[in-house]
Amino acid sequence: MAESDSGERTEQPTAKKLSEARSKGQIARSKELGTMFVLVGSAVSLMFTGGLLVDALKGIMKRLFSLNRQEAMDVHALSQVISDAITVLIPPLAWIFVIIMLAAFIGNTLLGGMNFSWEAAAPKANKLSPIAGFKRMFGVQAMVEFIKSLLKFFVVAITSYFLLYGLFEQILGLSKEAIPINFAHAVELLLWMFFALTLSLVIIAVVDAPYQVWNHNRELKMTKQEVKDEMKNTEGSPEIKGRIRKTQYEMSQRRMMAEVPNADVVITNPTHFSVALKYDVDGSRAPIVIAKGIDEMALHIRKIAKEHEVEIIASPALARSLYYTTELDEDVPEQLFAAVAQVLAFVFQLDMYKKGQSSRPKALAKNLPIPDDYRY
Repeated sequence: MAESDSGERTEQPTAKKLSEARSKGQIARSKELGTMFVLVGSAVSLMFTGGLLVDALKGIMKRLFSLNRQEAMDVHALSQVISDAITVLIPPLAWIFVIIMLAAFIGNTLLGGMNFSWEAAAPKANKLSPIAGFKRMFGVQAMVEFIKSLLKFFVVAITSYFLLYGLFEQILGLSKEAIPINFAHAVELLLWMFFALTLSLVIIAVVDAPYQVWNHNRELKMTKQEVKDEMKNTEGSPEIKGRIRKTQYEMSQRRMMAEVPNADVVITNPTHFSVALKYDVDGSRAPIVIAKGIDEMALHIRKIAKEHEVEIIASPALARSLYYTTELDEDVPEQLFAAVAQVLAFVFQLDMYKKGQSSRPKALAKNLPIPDDYRY
């Protein structure tokens, strides 16, 4: 009991807790993963569309430096030249923009999926509180961010060192190459170095993403009492559920007892079991169980049967078989048809005898045909 009341958050968050947190915008997110995807997307877009962009800029420069006097002095002609230059730049810039946007979307939804919350977007007073801001600056999360910043610095610095060390000869060789080949070579080296530096951030993302998932789960953990309270609110109090079940059971018993007077026969143990059967001679259904019970309920069924002159037949084996194999309002199992048919035939003959319409029937057989796997 002391453990459950300790207030320690030891329980995993429930599905309801996770759903409520998501509606509030509280989901696992990794800024490092998003940043890494954006930078890698930028590098990839420049590598694949950089040539188109350079050609477009080269054409624009050539066109602007070849303006004649009439074009330079005519505002409309100059506007047309600028419009043509912008038109030429749009395709390569659009490709770069699309690739970066796609990378940003993937990077920021890969962990936690897509989610939008008005509650998260609403302004919060605690964000403007200097005390809350001070706690955030010197809290555990701030320390984690500081460690990640140091890690990023060292990873980028070490990667840069090895890149410069490995490409040092090629960088020095640029001065020996002819123009404009050396410019193209220099841009190519810069792009590959930028791509390699962005890939080094994968190390940071691989560390940060699992940490964010773990930290998000840790922040949403619940105490044992919170789990109990949620179950009560979701499924209802156990006491109330118990009372509902009890009420339903009592109503079911009352309905069952109301059917006993309509029975054709009550088969008994004769002490512990009672099963009331009804058979519609003109109907298509087999005999059905309309009431059953053990101990006090069995006695009550027999009492009602006597009050309404329903025949009571003692057959212990058949009473137990019917009780355990057949539910209320269900047909008697086919395997017990022969035994039940003998009981009903005896009851109908006994009823005719009482009415003076036939002779007294022979006593019911003690060993009714009940299969071994239906004996209890």
